[in-house]
Order: sequence, then C-alpha cells, then structure tokens
Amino acid sequence: MKLKIRLIVMNFLQYAVWGAYLTCMGKYLGKCGLGGDIGWFYAMQGIVSIFMPALMGIVADRWIQAQRTLGLCHAIAGACMIAAWFYGFSVAEPSFAILFTIYSVSVAFYMPTIALSNSVAYSALEKGGLDTVKDFPPIRVFGTIGFICAMWAVDLVHISDTPYQFLLSGILGIALGVYSFTLPECPISKSDEKKSFVDAFGLRAFTLFKEKKMAIFFIFSMLLGAALQITNGFATPFISSFAAYPEFADTFGVKYSVIIYSISQIAETLCILLIPFFLKRFGIKKVMLMAMIAWFFRFGLFGIGDTGSGVWAIILSMIVYGFAFDFYNISGSLFVNQETAPEIRSSAQGLFMLMTNGLGATIGTLSAQAVVNQFCQWNENGLLVGDWKTTWFIFAAYSLVVAIMFAIFFKYKHVPEKSVKAE
Repeated sequence: MKLKIRLIVMNFLQYAVWGAYLTCMGKYLGKCGLGGDIGWFYAMQGIVSIFMPALMGIVADRWIQAQRTLGLCHAIAGACMIAAWFYGFSVAEPSFAILFTIYSVSVAFYMPTIALSNSVAYSALEKGGLDTVKDFPPIRVFGTIGFICAMWAVDLVHISDTPYQFLLSGILGIALGVYSFTLPECPISKSDEKKSFVDAFGLRAFTLFKEKKMAIFFIFSMLLGAALQITNGFATPFISSFAAYPEFADTFGVKYSVIIYSISQIAETLCILLIPFFLKRFGIKKVMLMAMIAWFFRFGLFGIGDTGSGVWAIILSMIVYGFAFDFYNISGSLFVNQETAPEIRSSAQGLFMLMTNGLGATIGTLSAQAVVNQFCQWNENGLLVGDWKTTWFIFAAYSLVVAIMFAIFFKYKHVPEKSVKAE
C-alpha cells in the first residue's frame, strides 16, 4: 500500500473515533440527567491534555516508537469507550462518578493520539522525501471526512442521544490501535551520551518558551484554544433547543442537529486544502488572525441564527468554522513542526496540544459551562433553553479581544519563499 494511502487510512480512523461522540455527547448527557455536567465532560479532554500529550510525546521521542505508542493509546482508549457504552446501556440514569471516570480514562489516552498521529505522518513523509506543508493537508483532510462519516452514522441510525455512540467510537479506536502497528517506523533517540534531566526525559520542548516568538505563539495558542470545545459541547443542544418552540419544532435542523453541525466538518475539508497556499502567501501570523476572526463570526452568527428563517446564519457559522479550526489547529501544528529540532518534535507537538487542547480548552469549557448555566437551563423535555443570544455574543466578544491582542503582540516577518517564518 502506498505511503499516502496508509496515512489517509490512519487519519480517517483517527478522527472518526472522535466524531462518533464529540458533537453529540451533550445530547445524550442531557437526556440521561447529566446535562448540568456537560462542561466537565468536555473539560476533561482539556485537563488530560495538560499532561498526557506531552508525556506520550516524551515516550515516543525517547523509548517507544511513535506509531507503536499511537497504537497502544488507541487500544486503551477504545476499550474504555466500550466500557462506557456498556455501563450507559445497563442503567437508565448513569452515575456521574462512574461514567465520568470511565470516560476520563478513555480521553486521557485518546488526546495524545492527535499529536502522535501528526508526528507519525510528518516522520513518514519526511522519510519518503515529501514536503510536509504541501503533502500533509490533503492527507489530513481525510481525517475530517472520517469525522463527518462518524457524525452522520450516529445521526442517521438515531443513536446521537444514546450510549451507542461510545460503542462505535470504541470499535473504531481498537481497529486503529491494531492498524497503527503496521505504519512506518518512527525514529527514537538512542544516544548513550550522559544527558541532563531535561534531555533524558524529553522535556527540552519546554525550553521553547525561552524563545520570544515561541512563547508568544504558545500563549496565544492557549487563549484561542479556549474556544475549541465550546461549540462541540453546546452547539447541538443549542440547535435542538428550538424544538421547545412550536414554530421551529418540525424544522430539519431540530430533527437532525448533528447532520446540520457536520457542515462545519465539511467546511474543514475544503479549508485544509487551502492551508499550503495561505501559509506560503500570507505567513503564520495572518493565517492565525484569520482563524481568530473566524471564531468571532462563528459565535456571533450562532447568536443571530435559528432553525427557521434564520437558518442561514447557522449554516454560515458552520462554513466559517472551517477557517476557525483549520487555520489555527493545522497551521499551528505545521509551524511547530518546522520550528523545532527533529529529536523533540513529538514532545513539541505534545506541548502544543497542552497549550491548546489542555490549558486553553479546559479553561474555555468550564468558563463556557458557567456562562451557559447563567443564561440557560434544561427543561422537563431534556432541552437546553434560555438566552442563547447573549451567551453566544459573550463568546464572540472574547474571540475578538484575543485577535486584537495577537495582532499587537506577535511580531512576525513573513518570507514568501518559506511556508512559515517568525522572528
């Protein structure tokens, strides 16, 4: 099997595992009486990302090849997802403590695989003499396609508000765990030289904070990372909430909120393909600014939309998401890859995950939960209703402030001949 096809399969499964539950888990939690804890479930992805991606990156850099570490992580995460399904299927009203614990172990081992799969792909492409900036985005786009396929699957077979979404995720995860062991081998450091504590445990990636350009980049990655999980956790409950109003109850968006939400991922597939051009033409600063401004419109359009005559705003918000997510997440990963030495790239990718999906997403999700709880509440029919307009406008204002600050503080000099160049 050709290298690119092998990496396409890896990326497809990597994000299908996530797509099976990420955008619809809130519907299930609200239905089974855990709606007030949605923020904690999504925040846990951020909490474990504070240390697990960096830890697994260190393991991949120093001891176990990245593709094998990837396989082990997926096997454990998948098994726990199946356990979450079994528990949720067995009881009508699951205990928060039990379900949350099982789920937490699963995401603790899944979140590192995002950075690890990037490292495996970059290593394989470089070993094959290919250009990561040019050749990785078309491969990565199949990850988004996998995410979409999983989303559509759970919605079309009507399991988006049931624990069966965890079963699908677990099966896909175990399949990818096995497949990962067949991927090209990644290098590990085998030097016998006496090393400092920092080098011995692969912690040198944290010394990137000594470089002003990288320190500012990581700080703003954390600030923007606060927006990552907000719509994943609350967008489908928001769209579904229109069922509480007679004039919207029979609209397509209410009946198939997950499919409506999947437009976001469809937009991703297109935007990923634009990354090489935008990076080489505009550079990392302008591309990141585009992402931040896109987050402003993402939230703002939700604030003025509905599933009736205002559905255009919701659909436009979904389209804008492609720029918001890809121009930030994928471009940032490529930037980190090019700005770090080969021997610390896995742990540097882990550090990027720590700042974005770790600290940033944790702070953002818990803060978002507090805002949502302030302005909205679950009704007797399991719908999250209230002042959604104010809620989304608060998130939009935050994104705009971050964009303005980034434009001021991140100093950058773009060299068109190179894909990314910061000073």
